[in-house]
Amino acid sequence: MGRRRERISGMGLLPRMEAIVGKTVTSYRYHPVQGKPIPLGRDRQEAIRRVLDLEGKAPDAGSLRWVWDKYKVSPRFVRLAPATRTDYEQCWEEIGPILGKCLIGSLRSTDIARYMRVERASAPSRANHEKALLSNLFFHGIDLGLCTDNPARLVRPNVEEPRTEAPQPDLLATFVEWAMKQSPQRRIVALAARYASLGGSRKVEFLDLAWPQVDRAAGQIRTKRAKQRGRKRGEVVDVVAISPALGQVLDELAATRDPDCLYVFPTRDGNAYTESGFKTLWHRIMTAAMAEGILTPAQRFTFHDLRAFYATEHKRQRGALPDLHKNPATTAGIYDRSREVKRAAI
Repeated sequence: MGRRRERISGMGLLPRMEAIVGKTVTSYRYHPVQGKPIPLGRDRQEAIRRVLDLEGKAPDAGSLRWVWDKYKVSPRFVRLAPATRTDYEQCWEEIGPILGKCLIGSLRSTDIARYMRVERASAPSRANHEKALLSNLFFHGIDLGLCTDNPARLVRPNVEEPRTEAPQPDLLATFVEWAMKQSPQRRIVALAARYASLGGSRKVEFLDLAWPQVDRAAGQIRTKRAKQRGRKRGEVVDVVAISPALGQVLDELAATRDPDCLYVFPTRDGNAYTESGFKTLWHRIMTAAMAEGILTPAQRFTFHDLRAFYATEHKRQRGALPDLHKNPATTAGIYDRSREVKRAAI
């Protein structure tokens, strides 16, 4: 390295690591066997941890927690949708305390099965999300050379009962009418529910909907379709024709619009709702509605059920399912909740 170890630039540091001592600050760098020095920043402890990681000598190197730390800064993780990244971070909060210290190469399918069936027996649906994260971590561990297979793929997911009912039109109308008499922000959420039931958009597709995307002259709304992968990411645009009922929703939103506000469904301070913020407000509204007898716990519906309501009503009124997915079978299997199927006799 060109500096003797007894000098202050090398005292207390790891081999192949040195400090550059300035008048006011000290920075650190690592000298690989070949190549240029790698800057390590000015935090001594963090610099030492980075060197241990580079040399594979960190105390937790090779553990599932170590792989998670590498995975969450990888390009593959960054390319995920923001909602998926948030969901995986919440999944890790459950996985970390139980499996975080285990060496990823020593985990077997029996360990994953026990985690899902025993440790997470009280939350089988969330356990399936956590299994998806574990599978991605094992694939990332293979890329890092820490394991040779993905045992999570050998474990069957927990059985989940898919939702099979959409809210009835009269129940939805009663709920919206009640919510429109509440606070201003609850009225915004009620109009968002009406918008979703009439246009079929996912919540993530219109939470940040801006007024320039609403073309009343052309009679259409343009939003980017979510859950697109690869080269089609952000390229598929849903063009929703504005029906008379949807036009009334837009009129009510425009009547309460602040001229300086860009968003169609704004928060109290004029910004777009976050996924978590909207979810919290929706939960509070549903809880209040049940407390006042507007709907019963058995009649309670999720916001995503409104997309199924749209698909089911579209089929009933027009005789065909709408284009909601690249694969029409997905729309039919998930969102078509018709109770009656009509056909002609021959």
